[in-house]
Amino acid sequence: MITFDGVTKRFPDGTVGVDSLTMEIAAGEVVVLVGPSGCGKTTTMRMVNRMISPTGGTLTVNGRDVMSVDPAELRRGIGYVIQQIGLFPHRTIGENIATVPQLCGWDKARTKMRVAELVDLVGLSDGVVDRFPHQLSGGQRQRAGVARALAADPPIMLMDEPFGAVDPIVRIRLQDEFLRLQATVHKTIVFVTHDIDEAIRMGDRIAIMSQGGHLEQMDTPAQLLAEPANDFVVDFLGAERGLKRLALIPVSEVKADPGPVVSPADSAARAASVAESAGTDWVVVVDDGVLQGWVPVDGLTSAVGDLTPREFATTVDANNSLRAALDAMITSQTGVAVRISKGRRYEGILTPELLSEEII
Repeated sequence: MITFDGVTKRFPDGTVGVDSLTMEIAAGEVVVLVGPSGCGKTTTMRMVNRMISPTGGTLTVNGRDVMSVDPAELRRGIGYVIQQIGLFPHRTIGENIATVPQLCGWDKARTKMRVAELVDLVGLSDGVVDRFPHQLSGGQRQRAGVARALAADPPIMLMDEPFGAVDPIVRIRLQDEFLRLQATVHKTIVFVTHDIDEAIRMGDRIAIMSQGGHLEQMDTPAQLLAEPANDFVVDFLGAERGLKRLALIPVSEVKADPGPVVSPADSAARAASVAESAGTDWVVVVDDGVLQGWVPVDGLTSAVGDLTPREFATTVDANNSLRAALDAMITSQTGVAVRISKGRRYEGILTPELLSEEII
């Protein structure tokens, strides 16, 4: 969908913003441009819709050289979301969202229907349509900005630190909403951020750039974390690279250990024996495949069935990440994460040793 072939941007004062950049962005892909301030990531993104024109190389969008396309025509097919949101303050939210469809000559009925559809799609209430931007919260304004960018159903979206102006809690919610939305609309998205954690969470692939607009590495988040190309990438990814990798690996990819399992009808002696064999001082109580809880064996003098199993504070399932499993281990008195499926069906335990094998 988007191809950079030796693209360079040299400004009139001689500053090189982007230097011989070559990369391809596939249709329906989210590519995140990340790097330190001044590395050319925003310049790279803005060349796609010719808000900045390249001075060398070839940049094509859907097979067409951007320099051969009228800028206004080019931009109508590319949604644009910025950190400051950029809503027109004197127009209602509905009028803001309708801006590009009106420029494209849509009739009123079609435009009104599209506005209503998008308000629902981005998770806003119907009541915001007739309100002005200053009457909305930061999170609501950001959603309205995304809706406006999607209004004419562009195949490409450019997002320049779109969630950088909101507080951390709202930011996480907006990221979740974005991921839900992308699963529905499948746009080709160029996403700029300075936050590597956001890049890892949002991108299908990440392009890490250095000063002067040099592309240091472009790969999937998992591959970047597993095999950084050079010291610059290592430093930029940060010291917690192993933990970041855990966040990308689902629990389903790790085979759970059976664990020290007993049934409610087992004796105290049986429970003690199972725990000893497993090297633990506790057992998991499972009744006909369903997790009941856990029991410490220290001081156990009666049948397990005579005791009330303690609940595990946290459990994980196949869709959780190994980072979530690590958090469960840290908060659990047993030091393990218990994996369950629908109906609290017991699937085994995850141990610190299993996690360490994944990040070595």
